[in-house]
Amino acid sequence: MAEDSIAVVDLERCQPDRCNYECINFCPPNRTGKECIVKRSDAYEEDEPFEGGPDQVRISEEICLGESCGICVEKCPFDAIEIINLPQELNEEPVHRYGENAFALYGLPTPQEGKVTGILGPNGIGKTTAVHILADEMAPNLGRYGEEPSWDEVLEEYRGTALQQYLEELRDGDVTVARKPQYVDQIPDQFDGKTRQLLEQTDERDVLDELVERVGIRPVIDQDIDTLSGGELQRVALVATLARDAEFYFLDEITPYLDIGQRMTAAKLIQELAEEENRSMLVVEHDLAILDLLADDINVAYGQSGAFGIITSPKSTKKGINEYLKGYLENENMRVRQEAITFEEHAPRETAAGQVVVEYPDLAKSYGDGEFSLEVEGGQIREGEVMGVVGPNGIGKSTFAKLLAGRLDPDEGEVDSELDIAYKPQYIEIDQPMRVDAFLSSITDDFGTSYWNTEIAQPLQLERIMEQNLSDLSGGERQRVAIAACLSKDADLYLLDEPSAHLDVEQRVLATSAIRRYAENHDATALVIDHDIYMIDLLSDRLLVFDGEPARHGHASTPTGMRDGMNEFLGNLDVTFRRDERTSRPRINKPGSQLDRKQKKDGEYYYAP
Repeated sequence: MAEDSIAVVDLERCQPDRCNYECINFCPPNRTGKECIVKRSDAYEEDEPFEGGPDQVRISEEICLGESCGICVEKCPFDAIEIINLPQELNEEPVHRYGENAFALYGLPTPQEGKVTGILGPNGIGKTTAVHILADEMAPNLGRYGEEPSWDEVLEEYRGTALQQYLEELRDGDVTVARKPQYVDQIPDQFDGKTRQLLEQTDERDVLDELVERVGIRPVIDQDIDTLSGGELQRVALVATLARDAEFYFLDEITPYLDIGQRMTAAKLIQELAEEENRSMLVVEHDLAILDLLADDINVAYGQSGAFGIITSPKSTKKGINEYLKGYLENENMRVRQEAITFEEHAPRETAAGQVVVEYPDLAKSYGDGEFSLEVEGGQIREGEVMGVVGPNGIGKSTFAKLLAGRLDPDEGEVDSELDIAYKPQYIEIDQPMRVDAFLSSITDDFGTSYWNTEIAQPLQLERIMEQNLSDLSGGERQRVAIAACLSKDADLYLLDEPSAHLDVEQRVLATSAIRRYAENHDATALVIDHDIYMIDLLSDRLLVFDGEPARHGHASTPTGMRDGMNEFLGNLDVTFRRDERTSRPRINKPGSQLDRKQKKDGEYYYAP
């Protein structure tokens, strides 16, 4: 194989008991007598250890003809094989490779004292591997998985680079690390007790009371962990991490389940710890508006999910995000996406003129003895439009969705019970003991048709997870299946609650495109609740704005145009946005900046016209 190619065998997908070894039988080098693709039991000595089952296959990268052949890739019935040409500009050995025919990572981000370093890139591209290495949870093997190199060899490889000093401290055990996990909904599985007990164990800097107050979790401090919502667990995890006394902090996705006000607070706390305490902060985040505000510089990660990942040298935050959206990395001379992600030049859109599909009167709903009350002004949702729903957490957005979907009965007013509603809830619990393809085929007769594949499966990248069990899916995979299940139904209204949660930037854009295209092509009507301003900006025709006092009282005004709705929503939060002069993407103004003050004075919170 050419030096710039690798072969990857997905051991979870390789199923020799269900195939006829098409990869072995059709491999051109094999047919000339060479042993390019063989059973793993035939590739090693009797007592020599190897990963995978004895009947699974191993590919010799020295003999393989590379991506130009690709016959084994085409013949494998389970899509378990990938032959990939690496970028020609990549002239270095991997930082780490998990084994023969396994994932390889090239490049590492460099933590910097007193700065927030961002990592931007898709899931499955090696960001977590990089963090494991930087957190001294695994030693980099420089691609030599059969003969682990010593730390001295690793340091020699990085001598003269920005990482040398950090790796030397790592070797000597002089780096302390605090990490916030990605999936906060798993915290109750790992800790059983009161929230206060968990947080007091982490208060190494004696700042717990201040952090609890600033993120707004004082009301739940004495509740059991397993009673908290996703947004509350996210803030608890953030406090537990920032309360520790460490040189290096790693925060994996700080925004899922948080509203934009809470996201701004999280970003400010992280920035303060970096600037005032001179700590190194490394943040993986898919909300580009928050990452733009938060990070001092960005490492872009690209490659092929599950096969290889490359982490670039640091770029300025603005340049890194713009290049990623454009799909072309200038310094690397690398195209990472065929099409650029573009935004509207002007926020206001033509209001949909279709017929009214949903008309609801003034509604009211209360819980308990006045614990929470919601009032909704009557409104209309029209055929072919996507209605964005925005507002703080705990303000009644999901309650409104359940009222429309018939999952809750209003105390006042009446919702049309004749409506067919396809509903994707905020928290996804898909626990049926079945495969993804069986689950989706049970929902729609269109499953597997060219229309369904083009409109739903391909945009949501479902092909490679169709044969997986629902219970084995990651958070992002589960989210994409839930969106697909919603859009696969024949309905009057498609109601999606937080479809961006746990999706990376690329997947958010693809999910947004799938929802938008489905609405346009089928004159379908959608109502989307989300906190990601990029998704709302790309997706929505009009807005439904919620305000009030979280957890006590919520109010929804009648649907309105994008500019008026965003000005109302952002004005309630005292946050202003501007448009990037090159890409027109929404960017948060730094609080108190000259532009921030001017836009507030002019009443233009969405962006200056």
